[in-house]
Amino acid sequence: MSDPAPLRLTRPAARRIALAAQGFARRRPEHPGTRDLQRVLDAVAVVQIDSVNVVVRSQYLPFYSRLGPYDRALLDRARDVAPRRVVEYWAHEASLVAPSTWPLLDFRMRRARSDAWGGMRRVARDHPELVAAVLAEVTAGGPLTSREVEAALAHDLPRERDDWGWNWSLVKSALEHLFWAGEVSSAGRTSQFERRYAVPARVLPPAVRDRAVDPAVRPGDDEAFRRLVELSARAHGLGSEQCLRDYFRLKPEQARPAIAALVADGTLLPATVEGWHRPVYLHRDARRPRRVDARALLSPFDSLVWQRERVRALFGFDFRLEIYVPEPERVHGYYVLPFLLGDELVARVDLKSDRAAGVLRVQRCTWEDGRGNERDRAELDAELALMAGWLGLAGVVD
Repeated sequence: MSDPAPLRLTRPAARRIALAAQGFARRRPEHPGTRDLQRVLDAVAVVQIDSVNVVVRSQYLPFYSRLGPYDRALLDRARDVAPRRVVEYWAHEASLVAPSTWPLLDFRMRRARSDAWGGMRRVARDHPELVAAVLAEVTAGGPLTSREVEAALAHDLPRERDDWGWNWSLVKSALEHLFWAGEVSSAGRTSQFERRYAVPARVLPPAVRDRAVDPAVRPGDDEAFRRLVELSARAHGLGSEQCLRDYFRLKPEQARPAIAALVADGTLLPATVEGWHRPVYLHRDARRPRRVDARALLSPFDSLVWQRERVRALFGFDFRLEIYVPEPERVHGYYVLPFLLGDELVARVDLKSDRAAGVLRVQRCTWEDGRGNERDRAELDAELALMAGWLGLAGVVD
């Protein structure tokens, strides 16, 4: 018996599926609480962290985009206070994930010596005694920031060490190596955005911790890849192989067998999308709304816009980060937030929280072709005013 023909989807239908999967088809709650934040995390699975604070730390924005004004302290507590609802690890990039996702990334932890950044690999190779000393300090005294680990080592270790001396950049590299390797975790962040390092036993809920550290119950790689791809497919609604593997930064050889297994068991349904010249896969539980009436300013690190080809195929929107582009070469600005209205991305807004002046500055706004009419501008003005109030700023200045 031949395989069934792939489902055929129009681009607007596919776009609405994608928006619904990412949590944009729901009405924003009147008073968002912890359950609402959990609903967002359940939908997107991964929230990227970034230190840039031009508007607000990026991890706060995906929740705002989907919920509207909420108390950012709720997210801090979910990350910092047991029982934690989110933990940090390298998922897409540095990310917040559910504690239950942490053990699925064990394959990445085991490859810290080969896959981590150069400074982390070098400290593990060249200074194993320092790495062991750092781990011992965190185990005994954590949660500790990098500076607190340095102070503890200065107190506990003799000063005549001449192989690494007091080069504290090595301490930070050792901590980050241990974090990548899963031997330490993050118990939260300080107000200065410093990680507070702790051993996983002090961070993960007991049931998750046991599953993470006990080889008898820890998921094998094949199971982990299937579950990560399935999480990615739920978060996408539908996506190409490239979409499904990019979400958790999987390699083709990790993702392809997982996709094939999920197609075979009916979790993923082969499909095609008008104008998208790649095979795509629809999650069998994906919602297919007839209409999406969203209004949101998106972090440039929002999972809806991670994969450029996908954004172009579904929204006709060519988006790239220009933070690292020299200023004279920028087209749309430094910290550009796409503006979602209805089921389309209609503008790019370069924003800055001017905390000294107490205002949200619109440094540049670029409308897509055919957009920017009176209604569009009124909707953007309303969203900007709402965001300014959420950020504790007095108003919006063009």
